[in-house]
Amino acid sequence: MPIEYAGGGVLAEHVAVREQVGLFDVSHLGTATVRGRGAAAFVDSCLTNDLSRIGPGQAQYTLCCLPDGDPRAGGVIDDLIVYLHGPDEVLLVPNAANAADVLARLADAAPAGIEVIDRHEEVAVLAVQGPRSLQVLELLGLPGELSYMSFVTGTGGAGTEVTVCRTGYTGEHGYELLVAAESAGELWDALLDAGQDEGIRMCGLGARDTLRTEMGYPLHGHELSRDITPNQARAGWAVGWKKPAFWGREALLAEKQAGPARVLWGLRASGRGIPRPGMAVLDAAGERIGEVTSGTFSPTLRTGIALALLDAGAGSEDGAEVAVDVRGRPQAVEVVRPPFVPSHVR
Repeated sequence: MPIEYAGGGVLAEHVAVREQVGLFDVSHLGTATVRGRGAAAFVDSCLTNDLSRIGPGQAQYTLCCLPDGDPRAGGVIDDLIVYLHGPDEVLLVPNAANAADVLARLADAAPAGIEVIDRHEEVAVLAVQGPRSLQVLELLGLPGELSYMSFVTGTGGAGTEVTVCRTGYTGEHGYELLVAAESAGELWDALLDAGQDEGIRMCGLGARDTLRTEMGYPLHGHELSRDITPNQARAGWAVGWKKPAFWGREALLAEKQAGPARVLWGLRASGRGIPRPGMAVLDAAGERIGEVTSGTFSPTLRTGIALALLDAGAGSEDGAEVAVDVRGRPQAVEVVRPPFVPSHVR
C-alpha cells in the first residue's frame, strides 16, 4: 500500500473520503479463521471484549493483551476485529505486524478440536469509505444496507463472492470487503469503474493516517502497545469487565481500580507548528507532563492535531492549555477529547 497515489496526494485523498468516496487496498491486514466446537467461546476467553454482546453476522472490536504473570501484563499485543459466524467459527482481522504473534498465541492456547488457520495469503481486504460508498456498492449489486459492525456475503462482478463488512477506519460511512486474493484485482477495477461518477479516488496510507487521527482512532505501536494498556488508551469500552476470563484480566482490573498513571487525550494546535510522535507535552511551567503518540496536519480543520499520553492529575483536562515542544520551541495546544471532527459511522 503506497503512502499516496499519483495525481492528487494525501490532501485530495483525504477530502475524497470525507466528501465523496475513497478506495483503499488494506490487504496487508491479517486474516485468520478459528473454528471447531466452541471456537467462539475459546476466542472470547482470550481476547478482551465480550463476544456474547453480539450475534452471528456481527463484528466486534477487541484487544489481545499480554497475560497475567507477564511483566507487562495488560499491555496490548494487538487490536483487531472479530467477525462472528457462529459458535464454532470466527474470522479474525489483526494488524499485519502483529498477526503472526496473535495467531501463534491462540494456536498454543487452543484446546483439542479447535484450529487456528492463517488465511493471509488467501484473502484480500479492500475498504470503500465515504458518504458515497453505499452508492458504489449498489452499482455493483453488492449489499450495502447494513447496520454498523455487521457483515453479509454477496456477489459482485462475474459472480465473485465478497464478504461485505460495515466497518472502517476513517469515521465515515463505509465498508471493508473481504474477497479471495485471486479476485481482488478484478474487484478493485470494478469498484473504480462503478465509482467514477461518485468521485471515487484511490487512497493510500497517508490519508488513512490523517483520517483516523481526526477520529482519535488508535494505531498499534502509537496509542496502543505492550507498554500501553486499554485503560491508558481509553479503550476500556472494548473490555468485557464482567467476563470471568481474558488475557491480562487481573492486571487490567487492578489498574482500573487504582486509576491509570497516564491517559490518552487529543491536542489541537493554536499556531502553525505540527505536533509529531515523540514530542514532549509541557505544562505552563515548562514541565514535561506527557508525550505525543500521533501527530499530523488535519486537512479538515487546517491545523495541527495530535494524540498524546498525559500524566493523570497533571492538569490535563478538556479545554486545558498546554504546549508541545516542537523542535525546541513551545507550541501552544488545547487539550480536547477526540474525535476532532464529527463521526458519521453509525
